[in-house]
Amino acid sequence: MTVSLNKAIPDFQAPATGGDFRLADQRGKTTVLYFYPKDNTPGCTTEAMNFRDQYDDFEKAGAAVYGISRDSMKSHENFKAKLELPFELISDADEAICQLFDVIKMKKMYGKDVRGIERSTFILDAKGVLRHEMRGIKVPNHVDEVLEIVKGM
Repeated sequence: MTVSLNKAIPDFQAPATGGDFRLADQRGKTTVLYFYPKDNTPGCTTEAMNFRDQYDDFEKAGAAVYGISRDSMKSHENFKAKLELPFELISDADEAICQLFDVIKMKKMYGKDVRGIERSTFILDAKGVLRHEMRGIKVPNHVDEVLEIVKGM
């Protein structure tokens, strides 16, 4: 089963920086879930810093932000500390959440086919219903677009 627009997302739980994440605990606020390929890579670092730099604006708009990748908790803890991220990172080492959101794709990297996370962002309303999905995104201006959507919800 995969998620679809205007449908409630099934509850899931996963290890995260700051303690286990449970989707059901997010009810009552807008939730931004952004999937990214790998900690400490150029695009992912830029994207995380962009979310960090606008985090106060997301909070003012009543939204929580979470980054999700297949990296280990140790990698996430280091990445979060290095960039001083004010939001939590969710570890999806078994790809259960990635499968739910259908973000695992075959990609070309240095001429080789590799299986990895397609950079994607999902915005859930206060009831846990998927209201916006952005797939195959480019990092520049992405966080600005997400913030505008959140402010309009």
